[in-house]
Amino acid sequence: MDERVLQAMEKWPNVPALFGWLRLDRRGYWYLKGRRIEREVTLDFIGRNYHCDEHGRWFFQNGPQRGFVDLDYTPWVYRSEPGGLLLTHTRHPVNDIRSAFVDEGGSVLLLSEHGIGLLDDHDLEWALNRLRTLDGGPVSEVRLADALHGSGETRLLLEYTNRSVPLGRIRSDDVARQFDFVARPAPLESERGERPTPSD
Repeated sequence: MDERVLQAMEKWPNVPALFGWLRLDRRGYWYLKGRRIEREVTLDFIGRNYHCDEHGRWFFQNGPQRGFVDLDYTPWVYRSEPGGLLLTHTRHPVNDIRSAFVDEGGSVLLLSEHGIGLLDDHDLEWALNRLRTLDGGPVSEVRLADALHGSGETRLLLEYTNRSVPLGRIRSDDVARQFDFVARPAPLESERGERPTPSD
C-alpha cells in the first residue's frame, strides 16, 4: 500500500468500510456507483492499494477508509501485451501461470502468482495461439470447439513462459468457492451498524 495510505490508517483506525460502491467487471474495468472510472491517476491509485482481507473479501484501501469490491467474476483480470506476456488489470506483470481452466461458457481462467483471474475475452486469441495437444502438436478447430464447449477432459495444454499447464474444466458457480474469495462482500456481524451505502 502507499505510505500515505498506511499513515492515514494509523491516524484514523476506525473509519467505517464501504460496501456496494465499487465494482470490477469481467474486463477489468472499475466502476464507482455505476460509473466507469477512467482517470489514469485514479486507476493507478486503486491498483496500488487493492488487496484481500482474511475473509476473502477484496477491497480498495482509500486512505483510512476501506471500500469492498463487488466482483463480476474473479478478483483479477488478465490482459495480453504485444510481446505476448500478460498483465493484471492493475498492470502487474504475470510471470507464472500455475493452472488454466475453461468454464461452461468458454471463458478462460488462469491461476497465477497473483491469484485466480479471468482472461479478458478480447484476448481469447492469445490463449488459442498457446494451446497444444498433450504431445505438443497444434490444436485443430474440432478439438478446440470440443475443449471450449464440450465435456470431460480437454486433453490440452496451455503454454506460457516456457511452461505448459493442463487446461482443466471448471463451473463458473464453483470458482469463488474453489479459490476462496467473496464475489459480493457484506459486513460481518462485528461490522454491522451504521455504515455508508450507495445513494441514488
